Amino acid sequence: MNNDKRYREALDWIHGLGRFGSRPGLERIIVLLEMLGNPHHQLCFVHIGGTNGKGSTAAMLDSILRAAGCRTGLYTSPYLLSFTNRMAVNGSDIDHYQLVELVDQIRPLVDKISCNEELGPLTEFEVVTALALTYFARRKVDLVILEVGLGGRLDATNVVTPILSIITNISLEHTDVLGNTVEAIALEKAGIIKQGRPLLTAAEDRRVLTILEKRCDELKAPFYRIYPGGTTVEEIMSEKPVAIIQKITAGGQYFAYRGFLLQLDDLFVPLRGSYQVNNAATALAAVELLEEYGFSTDESSIRSGLAETNWPGRLEVLSEKPFLIMDGAHNPAAIEKLAAALPQYFNYKKLILVIGVLADKDTAAMLEHILPRADTIIFTRPILPRAADPGEIAAFAVNYYALRNNYMVIYNHGEALEKALEMAGPDDAVLVTGSLYTVSDVRAYWQQSQDLAGK
Repeated sequence: MNNDKRYREALDWIHGLGRFGSRPGLERIIVLLEMLGNPHHQLCFVHIGGTNGKGSTAAMLDSILRAAGCRTGLYTSPYLLSFTNRMAVNGSDIDHYQLVELVDQIRPLVDKISCNEELGPLTEFEVVTALALTYFARRKVDLVILEVGLGGRLDATNVVTPILSIITNISLEHTDVLGNTVEAIALEKAGIIKQGRPLLTAAEDRRVLTILEKRCDELKAPFYRIYPGGTTVEEIMSEKPVAIIQKITAGGQYFAYRGFLLQLDDLFVPLRGSYQVNNAATALAAVELLEEYGFSTDESSIRSGLAETNWPGRLEVLSEKPFLIMDGAHNPAAIEKLAAALPQYFNYKKLILVIGVLADKDTAAMLEHILPRADTIIFTRPILPRAADPGEIAAFAVNYYALRNNYMVIYNHGEALEKALEMAGPDDAVLVTGSLYTVSDVRAYWQQSQDLAGK
């Protein structure tokens, strides 16, 4: 059997586990990891949780550490272009052959656990997490940057004891699982804080900070926070670590950073949005804290690592005239920041919005932030069972926001993109958003169309 076929079969098996849904709890993955020889016990971790910014922070931290000579493992979700994006060593995704080998090893163990009535079947995320941990141990990485899937306390990644925990920020999300208040969600996410191990957070909500500080006090875990930036370098000198934007360019932004000890100006990150500078400050503060554990960096590796960060699907521009912008904002807080960033980073006449969301999201709040920015709205959906019906979303928007003739429903995401580009003039912008799954599907369709056109 050729490797491509074996790879497709391995993916089909992994995705088939999705039928068991999300089932918070650590019992199943603990048993699976024990059967695999506890690969996570051989590894060193930075554990990153939060509502938004986890992936961007992880990508910047990974890039800086690699530039400094550290052999890193990076685990993120969901993937944007290929399933193999989810686990990378030294910036390179796992290859198909290695993934097939791992699936062959783990599959009989998963089947055995699934027959245990007390434990029940493993979920897709649990199995993928175990695959990643096994892969990183096999590749003998120096440090794993591990992104939480959902919440924290009962997330499958919470089997690890990191040298540093990071909680980027906290707002309402997954309220059916994590709780319907910011405080309840903060308690769940605080579950990644470990005894005596430092926590770094960029949260600003005083309610959240109080909960995180209390949990750190209980666990004798050092507590550090990132402060929101001011408008001048002088304003930020009293509160550190902090970053401030110095200049916005078409390809990213320059900023100043004032850390625990580091003081750097004119740092460049090729990610748009003021919030990405805050994520960069979080990554830089993490770099400083990791010095204590022997992970050394210098100014050159910091500058080059930030500048070489690659994290697609976040205010990403695929083409110009018209702008084709992809952003995976998938909850109200992320959509609000996206809406604010658009006029800061792009100059256009009309905005054509292509939006597809998942059924478990607070769609009403998401639409409230982004619809006023759009001249035309195309409601669509990603190829995913959990996708919300775009016709139902459009009907809600018509009633709630009194949309008239400036919207349409196109279920096929490729056709939705084609229609948006057909409507857009050279001075307009097309924005695809609502979910990373939507961005992933539309981005793949666009890339395929470019390849066929020979561009």
